[in-house]
Amino acid sequence: MDSHSASRLTETPTNTVASLEKKEPVNPPPRVATVHRVTKETEVLVTVNLDGTGLCDISTPIPFLNHMLQQVASHGLVDLQIQATGDTHIDDHHTNEDIGITLGQAIAKAVGDKKGINRFGHFVAPLDEALIQVVLDFSGRPHLSYGLQIPTERVGSYDTQLVREFFVAFVNNSFITLHIRQLDGINSHHIIEATFKAFARSLRQALERDCRRLQEIPSSKGVL
Repeated sequence: MDSHSASRLTETPTNTVASLEKKEPVNPPPRVATVHRVTKETEVLVTVNLDGTGLCDISTPIPFLNHMLQQVASHGLVDLQIQATGDTHIDDHHTNEDIGITLGQAIAKAVGDKKGINRFGHFVAPLDEALIQVVLDFSGRPHLSYGLQIPTERVGSYDTQLVREFFVAFVNNSFITLHIRQLDGINSHHIIEATFKAFARSLRQALERDCRRLQEIPSSKGVL
């Protein structure tokens, strides 16, 4: 083999070298958003930081929902500020729903074009006898599949029908696909709290960034 042929065999195409070179690190923008919703029935102000540490400042007239939203912050590592007032002298429905709407809008606004996120999240959370599975996808296509069987009408003063209404409102305004499955459970409080914990951990997983594709939208279509 002559020297010219040998050199050709050892050459590496320029485009291959370029593709293997390390890309410059990207500093992604902060993912913080505020949404203020005012209607004749309620006023809700939500601020989220998707890259937080679980800090929360939550003040609504629905104590049990406050407790559940604290789970979202703590287990989702989302910094969450929620201030809400509403016509709870009628019932909690409007305020519960509008908090779900505003939180969904704030998260959608903070996540932006979804570049770099994992997109999918899945978690199974136990709370004593209760076991809840949550799977979600930042698909851009709102859909809720809700499989909870809550045995009592109320937990304290909270109407347990409002759990589904909260997630309907959230899904329709964050544009996610959300599946909630009850694998076990007989205590209403345990079932609902395990649901919010599993939801929080799934949310955290889906929103965490994949450092291998920070500038890419996680879809074969190139858009979500």
